[in-house]
Amino acid sequence: MNTVVLVTGANSGIGLVLCERLLSQDLEGLQLCLACRSMRRAQAARSALLASHPAAQVALLQVDTSSISSVIAAAREVKLRYNRLDYLYLNAGIMPNPQFDVKAFFKGLFSSRIVSMFATGEGILTQKDGVTPDGLQDVFATNLFGHFLLIRELEPVLCHAGRTSRLIWTSSSNAHRSAFDLDDVQHRRGARPYSSSKYASDLLSLALNTRYNKQGLFSSVTCPGFVMTNLTYGILPSFPAVLWTLLMPVFWLIRMFTNTFTLTPYNGAEALLWLFKQKPESLDPQAKYHSFTSGLGNNYTLPRKMDIDVETSDALFEKLLRLERDVREKTKNQSCVRVCC
Repeated sequence: MNTVVLVTGANSGIGLVLCERLLSQDLEGLQLCLACRSMRRAQAARSALLASHPAAQVALLQVDTSSISSVIAAAREVKLRYNRLDYLYLNAGIMPNPQFDVKAFFKGLFSSRIVSMFATGEGILTQKDGVTPDGLQDVFATNLFGHFLLIRELEPVLCHAGRTSRLIWTSSSNAHRSAFDLDDVQHRRGARPYSSSKYASDLLSLALNTRYNKQGLFSSVTCPGFVMTNLTYGILPSFPAVLWTLLMPVFWLIRMFTNTFTLTPYNGAEALLWLFKQKPESLDPQAKYHSFTSGLGNNYTLPRKMDIDVETSDALFEKLLRLERDVREKTKNQSCVRVCC
């Protein structure tokens, strides 16, 4: 029997490395679908994967999780291609316009906060969010709501009696309760939309388990650790390349004292791959599964309890349902206007 795996944000970074590592498992019947915003970059990623795995089944799907119409169209295409979906990796995410506090950064380098600072970004990072054409906050739509809507649209291929399907989120150690406000789930009024969206994904995963486990659908959350990806480099766009080169020995040294410094996308994808091999019934719905790398370079996965609760997760789920109804109604009305015109 074939195993169908869809990965959002699969054209680079942890998403692409996850695809490579899945193909390296030599699983018979694995059907991999790269769901990406840019088809040009998706095609390049597919070519790279097929260069090392010529016999692999690798399909492409265009989806922009910040766009309601794109998510609905992508879900429609998935349902036409597949009668079931075994794994949905919710990996796409953005941190736009990061504002970096250079003074706090260098102060933190020589303090006891250095490990926490690098691992979570707390105290040194804020972001300036934007608004999508659908009127949603960009980070909220891309990182959370687009994925929520995708799950809702794909229920017919995710929920089947007699078998299990998996939702696996790429969260972050930057997911802080202090950044999240249930009265402002889109984070319109704050300066930490990335942290808010990642904390919200932790909450949503718990709510999804509450509602879907009896239908065979299970959700899990991962943290890749501190990884050097395009997103990481984008935080410090003004830093010259030589500075990154000088910082890398510092990062490697820090790894001797903390296992959260995975540094490479390959290491950061460890928990994503580990969860692929686990029976979902054995997993803790309130744990985040962290990728760790020892000082000697050995990768492993461990769970850590998340700072979440059922009441807040249920309240968030209901708010997302109401927002879903609103955007569907708005999309329907806009379609009617176009037809009438």
